Amino acid sequence: MRHQVKRYQLRRNTSHRRALLRNLVTSLLEKERVKTTLAKAKATRPVAEKMITLGRQNTLAARRRALGYITKESVVQKLFTELGPRFKERPGGYTRIVKLGLRSGDGAQMAMIELLGAEYKKKAKKKEKPTPPGAK
Repeated sequence: MRHQVKRYQLRRNTSHRRALLRNLVTSLLEKERVKTTLAKAKATRPVAEKMITLGRQNTLAARRRALGYITKESVVQKLFTELGPRFKERPGGYTRIVKLGLRSGDGAQMAMIELLGAEYKKKAKKKEKPTPPGAK
């Protein structure tokens, strides 16, 4: 019976699912934004928020727990130096899931999971000044 089994299976066996979530969480913390399917984004969110909570604690035990899950040491360093202090005052809810529509190949619902504070910032294009007709 499946009483109180609330995890996402994602049609994968346990080891494949665990590897998938580890890679997604590592990419999310590294790039602060990942485009994936909606189901994978919903499965990634609780794990990513637990990792950020570890980053907020900033203890040796928390760092070792994060190193046991996240696949890159540079991402763990970023988690404890940048992301932990950024969310220090926030009581939770560090991620946002934005639905993007359907994928053209198989019609899967796509979504973008991102950390708060990583909003898209448009780069201002430099306008070239028109040169007067007589000048070269």
